Amino acid sequence: MNQIDIGKFIADCRKEKGLTQVQLAEKLNITDRAVSKWETGKSMPDSSIMLELSNILGVTVNELLSGERIEMNNYEEKVSENLIELTKKDENNMNKNVVISIVYTVTMAIAIMVCFICDISISGTLSWSLITLSSILVTWVVSFPITLLGKRGIFVAMIAFSILVIPFLYVLSVLIKVKEVFGIGVPMAVVSIIFLWMTYFLYRKFKERKLLATGIVFLILIPVSFLLDIILAKILGTAAFNVVDIMSVFSLLIIAFAFIMGDYAKNKGYIR
Repeated sequence: MNQIDIGKFIADCRKEKGLTQVQLAEKLNITDRAVSKWETGKSMPDSSIMLELSNILGVTVNELLSGERIEMNNYEEKVSENLIELTKKDENNMNKNVVISIVYTVTMAIAIMVCFICDISISGTLSWSLITLSSILVTWVVSFPITLLGKRGIFVAMIAFSILVIPFLYVLSVLIKVKEVFGIGVPMAVVSIIFLWMTYFLYRKFKERKLLATGIVFLILIPVSFLLDIILAKILGTAAFNVVDIMSVFSLLIIAFAFIMGDYAKNKGYIR
């Protein structure tokens, strides 16, 4: 598969159908910038919309991946070639990720060993290094799916983080002998986890409109920050809001508005 050939083929088919990049993008509920990237060979259509794209252009998925019209007598041969190319691409990506994951794991292991050696050398026992150990282990478990699987590992990483963060806070509170770490940390962590999942699903829903997703995330961050302030105020017995909070909300509104307007301008073709 050649991305440049595929891009030219998409452009030709789009023009045959009398569609502009903006019109094609609207049919697929994506931005015209994404279509432009396809046609210049900078990226490939996502597999989730490839069938719909093929139907709009009046070609088969196999022809789309081949970057040309295919005669029936060559059809099966082209299918095999495309499947082999896709398999090779996936294998190459996986091999790279495996190497990165091994290096990453070894680095984490070395960091733990160095901390153990330093701790024993200084205090004669394992004390602060246990805090480092627990922190590194949680970080490794959460981040390892991403290093191994790339974007596909984000969902697994989110699940791991959601499961491990509260037990980690408990272990941390025991190790440093401060119960407030767990008492304050748990409600804050629960709210933060919910916010992270909302962010994750927003970017999934608007994967071709990241500016809009980012704007919505900043809007959601306003009630989330208020909720965190209220929880912290009740636990500590302090005032819930102050001037800094009001300024923060104002700043978040401005940032959210900027991203949403940027998305609107992109969809209308005012900016690229």
